[in-house]
Amino acid sequence: MNNQDDENLWSGELEKKKKLQAGSLLLAEPFMPDENFRRTVVLICEHSPANGTVGLIINKPINLRIEDVVDNFPEFKTRLYLGGPVGTDTMQFIHTVGDKIRGSIQLTENLFWGGDFDNLQLLISTKQIDNSQVRFFLGYAGWGYDQLMEEIAENSWIITDAKNKYIFGEKEDTIWQRIMNDLGGVYKKMAKYPENPQLN
Repeated sequence: MNNQDDENLWSGELEKKKKLQAGSLLLAEPFMPDENFRRTVVLICEHSPANGTVGLIINKPINLRIEDVVDNFPEFKTRLYLGGPVGTDTMQFIHTVGDKIRGSIQLTENLFWGGDFDNLQLLISTKQIDNSQVRFFLGYAGWGYDQLMEEIAENSWIITDAKNKYIFGEKEDTIWQRIMNDLGGVYKKMAKYPENPQLN
């Protein structure tokens, strides 16, 4: 943290934290030491004591096209994102078209995770879905249930609700700061911290 006053303010916010659940966003604290998660925003797709937590980092684009990793994929101009350090040989996707894709899991009112990949490709090839409605990720972020809850208790993560404007409408390099500013209070101040605490 920047100083003791900021740390006390932030600790006080713990009492008001939103419940972590599918459809939440996790924002890394400003000085997260783990390079995998520095200044990341993670969309939570699953969170339960039985299965642990699965999430997707939404602000780490990578220099690959989907045609580079999926054979015979329909022509589709879109970016790929690194969803996390786990299972980087697997493809994940989120979208806003709901039941049009069989087997989708609803995360929020207008946000869905996964579903039938062949069904998705058919919708793309027939122009029923465009690149403003879907995001693709290689890999995902995963935690044991207790592990993540301990990290949250240690102030490593800030919880807020997922909003489509963050996921589909914001530039990747400004998402973290934009959400922190929107949260207001001590978080707005934290949004201005440099990544290197020694520069404070």
